[in-house]
Amino acid sequence: MNLYKNIRNDKLAALSFSVILVIVAAGLFAPLFAPHDPNEVQMELRYASPSWGYLLGNDHLGRCILSRLIYGIRPSVLWVFVALVISVVLGGGLGLIAGYFRGKTDAVIMRICDVMLSFPGYVMSLAVIGILGAGLTNVLIAFVLMKWAWFARVIRTSVLQYAESDYIKFSKALGFGNFRIIVKQLLPVSLPDIAVTSSSAFGAMILQISGFSFLGLGIEAPHAEWGMMLNEAREVMFTRPELMLAPGLAIVVIVTAVNFLSDGLQVALDPKLIVSKPKLQRQEIPSAVERKGEEVA
Repeated sequence: MNLYKNIRNDKLAALSFSVILVIVAAGLFAPLFAPHDPNEVQMELRYASPSWGYLLGNDHLGRCILSRLIYGIRPSVLWVFVALVISVVLGGGLGLIAGYFRGKTDAVIMRICDVMLSFPGYVMSLAVIGILGAGLTNVLIAFVLMKWAWFARVIRTSVLQYAESDYIKFSKALGFGNFRIIVKQLLPVSLPDIAVTSSSAFGAMILQISGFSFLGLGIEAPHAEWGMMLNEAREVMFTRPELMLAPGLAIVVIVTAVNFLSDGLQVALDPKLIVSKPKLQRQEIPSAVERKGEEVA
């Protein structure tokens, strides 16, 4: 409830959350919002200008750009979110285990994470895609393989702060099982770190999948995806720049909204960051009456 109030009071975070909800709803119910079939080829409308029937115009095959933009939400946002959830569950679970049990278990898991994190994410993702082949599924697999180690290390650091707390020791003394302690007591205190880390990683993953699709390594034709739409429009980027404007703006809007929401979550979940500005100003700048009293003293 406090989280909801804090997000609502942060106008920028609330607006960002609303934008994300609208985009996700449009992607989930794409057949209801898309005015045309996104894969319908109409060569007579090749590079047609915007009209009432086609609000954003048509691409090099006469396909409706607005419809492809709406259907592109699914691979660009929704499927990326699925990969993010899998990464969080896998990495977060291992991070909880490593932080709670420590010892050899922690050492083995963290050494594996060190190996995974020792290479740049883009390079390792390209290596995985090179081995498995191009395609949306393989890109998502590459994301999971690369992101889980990052989440495991972050969650493990969070758990270490509470693993030796008195209430954890008391739970062990009462005979509570390890699984119950991890799920009931350590997981809730780690949720703020999970939420902030996941939201910040979400925007980066959207940019990455768009970049891979732009390079021809992501989703395969004729399916719509924002990065692929940029790639298809680059041949006429100087004569018809508006064809790149729509998918480019879509990527900018969703990534910006995710980043602002991540900042809002960090403030909402960390009470130390919620500072009342009027009180801070009063503490830093004494009033004239206070200064006069100090001079008299």
